[in-house]
Amino acid sequence: MQQKTRLFLQALKYSIPHLGKCLERQRLNHCHFADHCYGRIRLRNCHVTKCLQNKNKITELARHVPSRSFSSKDLPPIKQENEKSPSGNMDTFEKVRTKLETQPQEEYEIVNAEVKHGGFVYYQEGCCLVRSKDEEADNDNYEVLFNMEQLKLDQPFIDSIRVAPDEKYVAAKIRTEDSEASTCIVVKLSDQPVMEASFPNVSSFEWVKDEEEEDVLFYTFQRNLRCHDVYRATFGDNKRNERFYTEKDPSYFVFLYLTKDSRFLTINIINKTTSEVWLIDGLSPWDPPVLIQKRIAGVLYYIEHREDELYILTNVGEPTEFKLMRTAADSPAIMNWDLFFTMKKNTKVIDLDMFKDHCVLFLKYSNLLYVNVIGLADDSVRSLKLPPWACGFIIDTNSDPKNCPFQLCSPIRPPKYYTYKFAEGKLFEETGHEDPITKTSRVLRLEAKSKDGKLVPMTIFHKTDSEDLQRKPLLVHVYGAYGMDLKMNFRPERRVLVDDGWILAYCHVRGGGELGLQWHADGRLTKKLNGLADIEACIKTLHGQGFSQPSLTALAAFSAGGVLAGALCNSKPGLLRAVTLEAPFLDVLNTMMDTTLPLTLEELEEWGNPSSDEKHKNYIKRYCPYQNIKPQHYPSIHITAYENDERVPLKGIVNYTEKLKEAIKEHAKDKGEGYQVPNIVLDIQPGGNHVIEDCHRKITAQIKFLYEELGLDSTNVFENLKKYLKI
Repeated sequence: MQQKTRLFLQALKYSIPHLGKCLERQRLNHCHFADHCYGRIRLRNCHVTKCLQNKNKITELARHVPSRSFSSKDLPPIKQENEKSPSGNMDTFEKVRTKLETQPQEEYEIVNAEVKHGGFVYYQEGCCLVRSKDEEADNDNYEVLFNMEQLKLDQPFIDSIRVAPDEKYVAAKIRTEDSEASTCIVVKLSDQPVMEASFPNVSSFEWVKDEEEEDVLFYTFQRNLRCHDVYRATFGDNKRNERFYTEKDPSYFVFLYLTKDSRFLTINIINKTTSEVWLIDGLSPWDPPVLIQKRIAGVLYYIEHREDELYILTNVGEPTEFKLMRTAADSPAIMNWDLFFTMKKNTKVIDLDMFKDHCVLFLKYSNLLYVNVIGLADDSVRSLKLPPWACGFIIDTNSDPKNCPFQLCSPIRPPKYYTYKFAEGKLFEETGHEDPITKTSRVLRLEAKSKDGKLVPMTIFHKTDSEDLQRKPLLVHVYGAYGMDLKMNFRPERRVLVDDGWILAYCHVRGGGELGLQWHADGRLTKKLNGLADIEACIKTLHGQGFSQPSLTALAAFSAGGVLAGALCNSKPGLLRAVTLEAPFLDVLNTMMDTTLPLTLEELEEWGNPSSDEKHKNYIKRYCPYQNIKPQHYPSIHITAYENDERVPLKGIVNYTEKLKEAIKEHAKDKGEGYQVPNIVLDIQPGGNHVIEDCHRKITAQIKFLYEELGLDSTNVFENLKKYLKI
């Protein structure tokens, strides 16, 4: 049975990675998908099971699903037990986008799309789409299905793969690192595989089989970063391609999601605060779709299916956090929804996975990770508190009804495998390798009190043997928009910094999604200044508790995180010595007043409408980084921008940089000869992507900038980077 997508609800902001804004590809709000989702990093030469990439998650596809809140019942955590897994070779293919090393004998590799269907595994090998027998997937015995060189793209990679139910066709979405444009190719599987069709600018796509056993491909078409049209296509002798749905409201985005049991294909129509879902019967895909519930302003909901029941994750009712409800599939309207599971305050639902007899919720509660396993036969709940070092989940696609596998990771620790076995009711940890970082570093979870009394969570990493932390360099990370969590996936350069004595602090300010929907609501529109107050309080708290000092403190942000970072540089520049920004959103006012830009209408509920609402306009003027530049001393700032970025136009970044340099020049006139003028660097990278996370040139430029501005010896860090990044 084909691997099915699972409901991943990270945060509304980048719900559609390649369509949304901020995150890694979103104007990263005005600007990401995770996050896009976390890259899959494997440790070679250790005992782990084979990892299959997720199908697109709702978060990646929904682009506007604010982060959810979850909850567990107050049950004691289940004791985790270790069990040794069969040894397995982790090399699925030799084409590696990034190789990392923690020790000379250990290597990590980031893996592209991979899907298991029937007895085959489909994946990318070099520039080819290939498949191999499941039992042979770890060796070089594979069949080439399609050579991507036919598309004449520069360094293409496979973003996602879908196999038709009867395995007559496979569809793959192909992209390049320097562009958001995509091509979906359909390959007919036979003794001599051949490309049957190709479609440009496809966002989401899924297969179903009709009453006549014919494969039907449903897909959404993206134009100017907007996704409003749904098509369906057939191939072979009965070839056709037709559009059957168009969303008329430009503030909404459309994506497809196939329930895990393949019973229904859902058409999800969503903006940042409201959603609507239509069901297409997986057994009768040519029948008209059925509406679950007409859109109601402020109500978000997502659908899974099991045994003639719909399970609905929704924020309807009080409190307006996410809760799990269910109803009969033939009575889907909202008046029939019954409350099934409630969420605690300050809880976020990261993901949901449905099994034959269980529903698994992946949760974040008070900045710690949990897994709740709900028994669907008796409504029992098992709540598992996960290791305190863990900061993020990677959810593996899985059709095994007996097990729920997943990985845990942190910014400085590569993913580690865990499996919950339903029969035993226990969580098993993969053995065979214990990362040395667990003994050489510490993770702390602290809180800062903002000026209105709100407690803001922080996650801090530093070396265990560090002495006199006040004299150590500190790198602070902030985002705070779209209800999206601050990205805390493993990044080798962050590990290198900790190994070299840095303190890393991740500040989960309002506007993000770490504490649920209300946490996002308290940091958007006319509450955006709450996020600015939060990051200020976090940095002051860190300094007050002995973590570094202003002259050794740097701030890092990307995309929409640039709003708070830029605002802090204007309001409290003395807290920082240096700042690195990537594809930053810095001119909120002018961008939101330009309705010709592709994402402005979709962003009104995050930033407001300054064109028609004077209150919104005046409020944006209070924090907009570009609008508040003034002659004063600034920290040194390194900005990475992308030449053809459609989400954060280069023009706005260039204007910000020029205005900032003029203000610094004006301020320097009254200073003596010994005044050290801040260093403002604008590094324009080629390409049209929003954020290229694994760009070695960008990583080394940013780290070089930080070491120079803070006056640190960079000898060791660059030697270590050479090992990790193969520079």
